[in-house]
Amino acid sequence: MRSLKIILLSSAFNGLTQRAWLELRQAGHSPSVVLFTDEAAVCAQIEHSGADLVICPFLKDRVPQVLWSNPQRPVVIIHPGIVGDRGASALDWAITRELPTWGVTALQAVEEMDAGPVWATCEFNLPAGLRKSELYNGRVSDAGMRCIREVVEKFVDGFVPVALDYADPNVRGHLQPNMKQDDRSFSWHDCARFIKRCIDAADGQPGVLASLAGAQYYVYDAHLDERSGVPGEILAVHDDAVLVATGDHSLWIGALRRKPQPGEETFKRPARHVLAERLARVPLLDWSVAHAPFSTEAYQPLRYRECGHVGELTFEFYNGAMSTEQCQRMVEALRWAKARDTQVLLIRGGRGSFCNGVHLNVIQAAEDPGAEAWANIQAIDDVCAELLNARQLVVSGITGNAGAGGVMLPLAADIVFARADIVLNPHYRSMGLYGSEYWTYSLPRAVGPAMAEQLTQACLPISAGQALQLGMIQEVGPRCPDEFALWLLQRANAALTDPTYAAIRERKLRVDTVLIQQCRENELQEMQEDMLYNRSQFAEKCRHFVYKRKVCGTPARLVADWARVREVELAR
Repeated sequence: MRSLKIILLSSAFNGLTQRAWLELRQAGHSPSVVLFTDEAAVCAQIEHSGADLVICPFLKDRVPQVLWSNPQRPVVIIHPGIVGDRGASALDWAITRELPTWGVTALQAVEEMDAGPVWATCEFNLPAGLRKSELYNGRVSDAGMRCIREVVEKFVDGFVPVALDYADPNVRGHLQPNMKQDDRSFSWHDCARFIKRCIDAADGQPGVLASLAGAQYYVYDAHLDERSGVPGEILAVHDDAVLVATGDHSLWIGALRRKPQPGEETFKRPARHVLAERLARVPLLDWSVAHAPFSTEAYQPLRYRECGHVGELTFEFYNGAMSTEQCQRMVEALRWAKARDTQVLLIRGGRGSFCNGVHLNVIQAAEDPGAEAWANIQAIDDVCAELLNARQLVVSGITGNAGAGGVMLPLAADIVFARADIVLNPHYRSMGLYGSEYWTYSLPRAVGPAMAEQLTQACLPISAGQALQLGMIQEVGPRCPDEFALWLLQRANAALTDPTYAAIRERKLRVDTVLIQQCRENELQEMQEDMLYNRSQFAEKCRHFVYKRKVCGTPARLVADWARVREVELAR
C-alpha cells in the first residue's frame, strides 16, 4: 500500500485520535493532526496542506463546506453509531435503551451531519452495565480503528462510498435528537439499576442533574449496592463516595458537579468533597484492605485477593486520577499486602483508565492549589516507594490508557505487563511539570537515559507495542479486559520461575536504595519550582484542563513535516 498524507481533524487529541495517529504511522503513512479551533484557520491549514485524505476520529464541530466539497480529498467522519444513525448522542441512546448491539460507521462528510455516503462500518455486542467512557475507550475505539484501517485501504483502491439509503432494510439506524436532561432524568424512587443506567449514559459529559442533600448536582460514577433506605437519603460514606438510597436498593455515587449559578463554572469533584458540610451525621463505613482485606462489598476502589503465590491489589479510581487521600489509602493497602506471606505482588488497574497521575480537579478546588499539588505528588511518590522496596517480586498490569505519573507508577514494579492497544503518554512537560514518581530512576532503568530523555521531552503518545520494543513493558496481553485479567494473573504466577525473568529477579537483590532516594529528592526539588512557584505555568495549565478550555491551536509536535513545510511556503 502506498504511503498517504492523512490529516486527523479532531476536537481534541483524545484516546482514539492518539491511537489512530500511532497506528497510521506504524502502517507507514504520515498522519498530521489539526485540532478544530477557529474555522477559517482550520480550513486554511487543511486546504493548503496537500493532504490525500482527512479522517475525523473525534469531531464535535460541523465540517466546513470548503472542506467537504473537495471531491479529490474526502473528509471521513468516524461516527459512534450503526449505519443510518445520526446525531451527537449516539452512545447515550444506545446505553439508555440497553441495545444488544451497536457499532461505528465511517461516512463521508456532506452538508447534512452524519448523512453522507458510507465508507465502512463495524458492529459489536453491547454488554449491559458499561458506562459511556468504558464503551468509547473500549469497543467503540476498537471498531473505530477497524473502520479507519478499512477507509485507508479503500481510498488507495479508489473505492466510491455507498450512498445512505433508508429504504434499504439493512439500514437500521435513524436520526436521533440530542439527548437533553429531561431525557436523562430519574427519581431516587426509581430502581437502582435504572438510575445507574441513566448515569452511565451521561458519563464524562454532561452528567445527570439530580437533587441530593437539599441541592442540585450533576452525578457521575455510580455503583450498585444492596442496602436500602428512604429514597434520596444519603445512607453512608466510604472513601470518596456517598451511598444514596433508591426505590429498591441504593447506589454509591463517586463524583458530583454542583449545578452552577448563571455565569459560574463548576467541575467534577469527589462526592465526599462536594458534600463535605452536609455529611457530618452520615455514618462512615470502612472496608479498606488493611481492615477488611477480603471484603465482599460491591463498591471497592481498592480490593485485594490471593491466588497461589500471588497477592493481587486492584485500584480503580474514577478517570484514573489519584488524589492525596487516595494515594494514602493505597499506601496503607500496599503495606498490608506486602506483609502477607506471598511471593509476588501484582498491582493492576480496573475497568477504565489505568492512571493519569495526580488529581488535577482536587488540586484546582483546594484553597491553596499549589500546596495541594505538592502534597499530592509526595503522596503518589509514596505509592511508588512501596513498590520499589517490596520484598515480593512486583508485577504491574496496565489495564487501560495511562499518562504522566500514571505511566511512571507501574514502571516502579519489577515486571510490567500491558493490555493490547492501550495508549501511554510518558511525559509531564505539556502540563508544565518536571515530573516525579521516581521516573528519573525507573524510566532510564527500562529504556536507557537517552530514550528516557526523548520520551519525556517529545510529549508524544506511544503504543503498547512501542513500549514493548523500548523495554518499558515486558509483555503485551489480550485486548479483552476479562481475558487480560486471567492472562495477567497467570503470567504473574509464572514470573517466579520463568527463565525470561531470571535477570530481573537477580536485579532485585542489588537495588541501589541510595540512588533511588536521590532521584526522589532531585525530582521533588524540580517539582517544588513547578507546583509551589509556578515556574512553567502549571497553575494556568491545570486551570485550563479542569475547566476544559478549548485549545488555541494545534501543538507543533503534532504537525507532520510535510504539513509544516507547506505552511511555511505559503507564508512566504
